[in-house]
Amino acid sequence: MEHAGRITVFGSSRAAPDDAVYLDARRLGRLLAEAGYAVCSGGYAGVMEAVSLGAAEGGGTAIGVTVASWAARVRPNPWLTSEIATADLFDRLARLIASDAYVAMPGGPGTLGEVALTWNLFQTHSIPVRPLILVGPEWRRGLAQLAENFRITPSDLAFLRTVDSVDEVLPAIRAPR
Repeated sequence: MEHAGRITVFGSSRAAPDDAVYLDARRLGRLLAEAGYAVCSGGYAGVMEAVSLGAAEGGGTAIGVTVASWAARVRPNPWLTSEIATADLFDRLARLIASDAYVAMPGGPGTLGEVALTWNLFQTHSIPVRPLILVGPEWRRGLAQLAENFRITPSDLAFLRTVDSVDEVLPAIRAPR
C-alpha cells in the first residue's frame, strides 16, 4: 500500500484493552491505516499497542519507536510492522516527531511531554507546523487551565486542534491551517 504519510500517535502506556481510550485508539489506528497512513507510536503497551493493533486490522503499517536501554524491562507490542530502536529517550522523541501529523490521546506525563515538545518546536519555528490533533474533552479542559494560569496566548493555542472523538481526526488532519 502506498503511504499517504506518517502519523504519530501519542498516548498512555497504562490504558488496558477494556478501557475506552484503548478502544478509541484501536479504532483510530484502523481509520488511519485504511486512509493509507503509516501509524507511528512509542511501540509499547496501552494506546501505543491499540493504534498498532488497529493499523494491523486496517491492513496498514505500524511503526514503533522504542528505547534500546529499556529492553530488559519492557517489550514492544506484538502488532508492530517495524521497530526503530533508539539509543535514548531524546532520540526516541526526535524520531516520533519526524512525522507528517500528530494525534494525542489522553495520557499521562509522557504524553504531556510529547505534546509540549512538539508544540514548542512549532512555536519556535524549529520544525514545520503540521497538524497536532488532541482527542477528547480532557485536552480542551487542560488547555483552558494552561491558558488561564500560564503565559499561553491565543496564537500559541492556534498550533493545536482539539476534537471530541477519533472519528474527527482524519478531517482535522486534512483541514487547511
